[in-house]
Amino acid sequence: MRHGVRLGLDPGDARIGVARSDPSGMLATPLDTVRRGKDDVRRIRRLTEESEAVEVVVGLPRSLSGREGPAAVKVREFADRLARRLSPVPVRLVDERLSTVSAESTLRSRGRHGQDRRAVVDMAAAVVILQHALDIERGTGQAPGELVPGPTDHAADAPADAAAPDAAPDEKETR
Repeated sequence: MRHGVRLGLDPGDARIGVARSDPSGMLATPLDTVRRGKDDVRRIRRLTEESEAVEVVVGLPRSLSGREGPAAVKVREFADRLARRLSPVPVRLVDERLSTVSAESTLRSRGRHGQDRRAVVDMAAAVVILQHALDIERGTGQAPGELVPGPTDHAADAPADAAAPDAAPDEKETR
């Protein structure tokens, strides 16, 4: 098992649940809920730096059959933006099937209902996602899920005269 704090994210349309592991990678705990918007990636970057995280794990929503739908496309786009902003900290996508269902069930069984439950369900789902990733790594000895290419990975594949990944087509450098 690699040593170091990891963050787990459960990205939704309105909020992003954030969980944090201990440095030994044994236990995931709730950390924060980040409101979606123009500063969401900046806030996650700050949490990553404050936690001295060595990796960020993002839940990838798939159907029970394993297919990816529109929600997975949005998460992949978000993970790409995150990987560019967090580099050199790696970002990984892990299967999150049923994480929110599991988190809601646990919260309901502990007496959390209505608005009170909704306020923490995103963090609880992030805990489920991160704990699952930690358990996979501990069981297999391999980093979980799929690595999201960072800016250096994209640059290696791009032609030398290509624009920066965030640049608009009309912002290409001229020689």
